[in-house]
Amino acid sequence: MARIDFHSNVSDKLEYACRLTRKIWSTAQEGHAVRNIVIVGEKADLQSLDELLWTFSTTDFLPHCFINDELAAETPIVLADNFASPDLSNIPHADVLIHLGMRMPADVPALVARFPRIVEVVTVNEAERLAGRERFKAYRDLGHELHNFDQSKS
Repeated sequence: MARIDFHSNVSDKLEYACRLTRKIWSTAQEGHAVRNIVIVGEKADLQSLDELLWTFSTTDFLPHCFINDELAAETPIVLADNFASPDLSNIPHADVLIHLGMRMPADVPALVARFPRIVEVVTVNEAERLAGRERFKAYRDLGHELHNFDQSKS
């Protein structure tokens, strides 16, 4: 079973995604490979995130590209607008998936078979909160290990 973390009550999902990505990517221990991350979301959000990943910190470099880029297989952080993108099968990334969207993946068993850790980012927006609750219930009903990190308390 996959570990699925819900980061709820996030005020700005793109800024939060930058900080979360930096934290996950930088946790590679000495002598171990870097953690590869796939971020799935809506195209418009991903385009904004792409720009933000370059500018949100003056001291951090988070190498990233879109999944259809010719360097995607060699880039540790990949942005995708679809869980079922055919390009996803062409990259070796399988450590962490960060989901910024509202849609439930169509093939959860395939997704959790590939990614041992999935992070769902849920904002304070009411529609996103309701969609997040539905995804939480669906993952729970499938028997996955769920953790919630309420960002309103931080």
